Amino acid sequence: MNFIPSTETEQEDLLKEVGVSSVRDLFNDIPDSVKIDKLDVEEALTEFKVKKKLEGLAAKNKILKSFVGAGSYNHFIPSVVDHIVGRSEFYTAYTPYQPEISQGILQAIFEYQTMICSLTGQDVTNASMYDGASAMAEACIMACSISKKNKIVILKSVHPDYREVVKTYCSAYSIKLEEVEEVSADEKTAAVVVQNPDFFGRVTDLSKIKEYIGETLLISGVIEPTSLFVLKEPSAADIVVGEGHSFGNGMNFGGPYLGIIATKDKFKRQLPGRIVGQTTDTEGKRGFMLTLQAREQHIRREKACSNICSNEALCALAATVYLSYVGKSGVNLGDVCLQRAHYLYNKLLEKGFSKVFDAPFYNEFVVKLENVRELHSQLLDKRIMAGVLLEDYYPEMKDCLLFCCTEMNSKEEIDELLGAL
Repeated sequence: MNFIPSTETEQEDLLKEVGVSSVRDLFNDIPDSVKIDKLDVEEALTEFKVKKKLEGLAAKNKILKSFVGAGSYNHFIPSVVDHIVGRSEFYTAYTPYQPEISQGILQAIFEYQTMICSLTGQDVTNASMYDGASAMAEACIMACSISKKNKIVILKSVHPDYREVVKTYCSAYSIKLEEVEEVSADEKTAAVVVQNPDFFGRVTDLSKIKEYIGETLLISGVIEPTSLFVLKEPSAADIVVGEGHSFGNGMNFGGPYLGIIATKDKFKRQLPGRIVGQTTDTEGKRGFMLTLQAREQHIRREKACSNICSNEALCALAATVYLSYVGKSGVNLGDVCLQRAHYLYNKLLEKGFSKVFDAPFYNEFVVKLENVRELHSQLLDKRIMAGVLLEDYYPEMKDCLLFCCTEMNSKEEIDELLGAL
């Protein structure tokens, strides 16, 4: 339906009804000292001139060869993803409350849930989290609700930005948050939160952690989900959370992203967000519908598990198409990321960098070199983004760089970095 603004006569009638003489009078509570009489903007341009102006701005962009990960990963997106996601029946769909007219998107979400459960080794997942950070925070609240305890222990090797989001959520729920260097838990601890691979790229044996903490719930963050193509599924965890943008969603200057949260069957009624279930209609035909809705805010209001109102189904659809397209070849993709990261790591050690950790890693690793910030700046001048300066996140890690390799970093590109060094 076209948007038709109100006429001047209609505006006058509306203003008269509320008892003011002008639109400006509606804002009398705002001091005149901060009001703007006229915006200082240029005159409107024609479509042609706008296009030329934008092309000029775009020409200023610098295309960098990037070896940066740290929670946002550059992966190839097959054209089939955008082709299917761009279909109008998908990108205009909102929450599919009416199954009789939403079977397509409901089935797509169901397939997404099936794939995520297969990758994570969990029994049930949803399709409705904002991003990996909020999914981790929601998992902490969920753990406290399950255990009836009010303390969360989170490792400092979890992404610093994720820890900040968890801290914000926990403060709103009066949950005690304890940040630690090593895994620990006591009788008051609802859950221990780890990241695997962690912020430094190190791979952890979750089964050993779970054995150590016993009945305490284990939340595992999978921030780089392509690691699931090559690493053992995190089935030892009680709740698995992660960031799904690597599955067919671009980095897009930080979003929209796709939060993953999956758990055991016994915890499914505490799982926030929407769950699609498979059923049969009155004629015995297979169908799909939203299920276990008694957990949600539109039914239980303030008693709901959470208050997630946004619909991330379009991002979940992109992940579904991507995983369907990649299929079993995802193992090869994971191997490529693994091999190229280790190739770069060994070459950097030969160049004079020193190792920081002895733990195994997937596609990210940390190395150290004196005055590395200056080197980082010099490489930027050569249009090479050589990792993340860890001192900005961890002051004690001076001169440490976090490098990342994906399938987008060819051997030739890696060798160019080494040559520039």
